[in-house]
Amino acid sequence: MTSTTQPSLHGLPGSATAPLSERLAARFGEQIGQGLLVAGARLPSVRDCARRHEVSPSTVVAAYDLLQARGLVEARRQRGFYVRERRGAFDAAPAGPGASSGSKALPGKSGAAPDAMSARPRPVDATALIRGMFAGTSRQAGPGSGTLPEAWLDGDLLQRALRKSLSTYDGGLRYGEPAGDIRLRNALAQRLADLGIHAEPGQIATTLGATHALDTVARALLSPGDAVLVDEPGWAVEFARLSRMGMRLLPVPRGPLGPDLVAMANLAREHKPKLYVTVSVLHNPTGCCLPLAGAHQVLKLAEAHGFTIVEDDTYSWFAPSHAPRLAALDGLARTIYISGFSKMLAPNWRVGFMAAAPGLIERLVDTKMISTLTTPSLLEQSVAWCLEQGLLRRHADRVGDLLDAARTRTRRLAEAAGCSFVTPPQGLFGWVETGADTDALAQTLLDSGWLLAPGSLFHAERRARSTMRINFASTQDARFWRDFDAARQVLVDGRRDAP
Repeated sequence: MTSTTQPSLHGLPGSATAPLSERLAARFGEQIGQGLLVAGARLPSVRDCARRHEVSPSTVVAAYDLLQARGLVEARRQRGFYVRERRGAFDAAPAGPGASSGSKALPGKSGAAPDAMSARPRPVDATALIRGMFAGTSRQAGPGSGTLPEAWLDGDLLQRALRKSLSTYDGGLRYGEPAGDIRLRNALAQRLADLGIHAEPGQIATTLGATHALDTVARALLSPGDAVLVDEPGWAVEFARLSRMGMRLLPVPRGPLGPDLVAMANLAREHKPKLYVTVSVLHNPTGCCLPLAGAHQVLKLAEAHGFTIVEDDTYSWFAPSHAPRLAALDGLARTIYISGFSKMLAPNWRVGFMAAAPGLIERLVDTKMISTLTTPSLLEQSVAWCLEQGLLRRHADRVGDLLDAARTRTRRLAEAAGCSFVTPPQGLFGWVETGADTDALAQTLLDSGWLLAPGSLFHAERRARSTMRINFASTQDARFWRDFDAARQVLVDGRRDAP
């Protein structure tokens, strides 16, 4: 007997005998429930939705009415249907990267009153992308993913490392060291020396991944209302996290040669920021590396205006060791260096670390203890073994070879699909110009099972963008580019047909 609950006509879920309006409403309800459509997101217009699912406009209207009756969306007069705020849920937070708990205007954007800024639609923040990666049923990472495909990872290496650590493990019958396992910190000191960064084991503290390290630094050094310089485009997790802590973001335009130094100097002079959070090597999303001259100028600005640089080197294992690190140039005097291993080893191996000047690291360890007490020594000893044996470097070299081939193939597919690269392709990510609204493309392609990272995710101010970030390792499937090209054509045709 054939099940009646499988996807059927038009790719919509539910029983084949159920009205199309109910099945269409169920599709959007699933996406809202999974967090793939966040509060404030606009549903497709009735015409676009009808064309996409090959149903009548009246079916779409009926589906949207059902969603409204269930409290999932709201109609805004002459503007369309929008996902409603879920009161009391995690999404109920400051209005976006440009606003803090006090609804302050985004610094550096002249003429924007606080009320006007707080009334803007909520930005699509990184939680939608992250939830999509967690909720995905495919074992293959999507085009917008931030991780390597599972087939590229070395599960045997991880199992060997765990078995080796377990052979000498005391069972975790007591708390580990507050700063982290000393064996790992010794190995990290050697790793940093290979990058030209001198740090004793006592200047290093481990964390639950690089994101935890960034959070620890912010909680230790900032207070609500403080100003923080950030790269734009930049990573939406950092925008959202700092905003929800009540910080004022100062976006600094980031290009192939690094941050706009004139804009940074003006913002620093006017707003007196406490921190500058940056990815200096293989920047997310552009893939660019900060040149030596630019790094020197950034350090001079930090000294002149008294702010600390938080250098996020998350993609360290994808980059050459000789790439200039800010922490190497100033000896951790005004920099805090952060990195981790989940990008190269496995997403769930949440081992990261931070390195800082001796007088500052104890303050960071104190903050770490307040949030996590300590970090799991079994995983830390396993990572230490991988470093000591040179196995992590060997694995990174193999991944690097795969990534080089993936970039070549993906670049060819992207350009054949009519896209161009805003910056030279390097590292794991490509920053792509599509010529279309990538928010709309992301919503369309979600129905085909492709999770995109639209350009709006990487800007502090929410507005439609034609750029998107792609993962070279997981965008080699020609089927994606065919679906992408078809979805873009539907958008173009829809705009052409609009009155």
